[in-house]
Amino acid sequence: MKAFARLIRSLGSSTGSNEKRELLTAYFKEAAGADAVWVIALSSGRRPRRLVPSTRLQEWCAEWTGIPGWLFAECYHTVGDLAETIALLLPEGTPTENIPSLRDYMHTFLQLQQASEEEKKAFVTGNWQQLDADERFVFNKLITGGFRIGVSQQLLVQALARLVELNPSTIAHRISGKWDPAQTSLQELLSADAIHNDRSKPYPFYLSYALDDKPEALEEPAQWQAEWKWDGIRGQIIRRGGTLFVWSRGEELLTEKFPEYLHLQQSLPDGTVLDGEIISMHREVATLQPLPFSALQTRIGRKQVSRRQLQEAPAAFIAYDLLEYAGADIRTRPLAERRQLLEQVVQAVQDPVLRLSPLVPFAHWDELGELRLQARNNGSEGLMLKRRSSSYQAGRKRGDWWKWKLDPLMIDCVLVYAQKGHGRRSNLYTDYTFAVRDGDRLVTFTKAYSGLTDAEFAEVDAFVKKHALEKFGPVRTVKPELVFEIAFEGIAASSRHKSGVALRFPRMNRWRKDKTVADINTLDDLKTLLQQYGS
Repeated sequence: MKAFARLIRSLGSSTGSNEKRELLTAYFKEAAGADAVWVIALSSGRRPRRLVPSTRLQEWCAEWTGIPGWLFAECYHTVGDLAETIALLLPEGTPTENIPSLRDYMHTFLQLQQASEEEKKAFVTGNWQQLDADERFVFNKLITGGFRIGVSQQLLVQALARLVELNPSTIAHRISGKWDPAQTSLQELLSADAIHNDRSKPYPFYLSYALDDKPEALEEPAQWQAEWKWDGIRGQIIRRGGTLFVWSRGEELLTEKFPEYLHLQQSLPDGTVLDGEIISMHREVATLQPLPFSALQTRIGRKQVSRRQLQEAPAAFIAYDLLEYAGADIRTRPLAERRQLLEQVVQAVQDPVLRLSPLVPFAHWDELGELRLQARNNGSEGLMLKRRSSSYQAGRKRGDWWKWKLDPLMIDCVLVYAQKGHGRRSNLYTDYTFAVRDGDRLVTFTKAYSGLTDAEFAEVDAFVKKHALEKFGPVRTVKPELVFEIAFEGIAASSRHKSGVALRFPRMNRWRKDKTVADINTLDDLKTLLQQYGS
């Protein structure tokens, strides 16, 4: 645990990818195998569920320190992170060198899941007493169930590849899928048998880069394949050993959440892995016309899908690559060859739930640019450009796969509410709520917290602190003077918002210092965009 806490502190203070990679590599070389397995698990979302509710941790900390609840709340709002707030507020204990390993802590967390509140309190406060500040912070993050190491999957894979001298793509595949860190050794996890023993194991997803320049820089059009970029959940459908598995890009097993796919267990050939997009679409429609992402959102995060949701947001799968065929990994074959096999598989299945992502034929780049402008009309976000000779790689690689998205939609609005951010922005007001005009009143319609420079965030923070009108817990009502241009990818009707609309991926495109609140857009402008581009 001490070594793990030192790793987290070092990673938090480092800024370069190379430095973080070296820190991870050094840790894996020295750490016990069981601890290393838990680091891999924690970095990829395999965390035990929350051991203690946040409210209890706050109560126990306030009880120990003797500070009133309102003061704890103020400290929490200033720091922005509960684990760090508690670690800072607790008085110095009596740290000991003889503390359990990371693996022992994680196993204790699992054992205490069903323990009484008194037992959990004794365990937590006892460890607060014997840990130093860095160890307390890590301990608190672990028991809240929200711990993230703060390094990319790519850096983790590269560090492990150095340790065992394997190709990073091989490592990425072996640590994917459904495995239990409490039951798996490092040797088992990284061995070739890991793939054969787990029939559900997905392949690492190949991710594209955004195309910022014009496509003319990509050489001859004949070398490229164009498809629509669909707005859904990236996923893989796997059929091995007579069983069907559905994985999301975030390595969440979604098989039970999409019962529409289950009959593919009978029709999809064994030893098949499809890469594509999970979407909502009425399957009786012959043309490929997905429902907006907001329809799919009604099913995300729910343990059980209701009959009504199955009717209103039926799922389909748009397949655009074939990764495994007849039990063989074919990712190294050229895309053109994989595409031919994919077409054969989808044609043989003949099921409306499984759709082939259609190619967009074009002879020259100007022609493709004109076709791209039609993207929103068919429910897509733009185009995907893939080199026909490309293999299917692991992670985000530059050169062979590009996403050429449409320019975002824009709306001018005014800042009306502000809240402090998290992490390094926990002392600044960086989370904002925006409004448009509706006659003489302002109507809130979206939140955004990205898109500004650090200097701009600091300037807005100073304005909020000087011009705050009311306080509602951590939220401040702000004098409506600052105008921003909000960019977003899509718009949909929403009964949960006062404005009646919900935006897809809203962010601050620029601060419009040249405009006043009289110049912002209206609710009618939003409704016009909804009629044109939404649902």
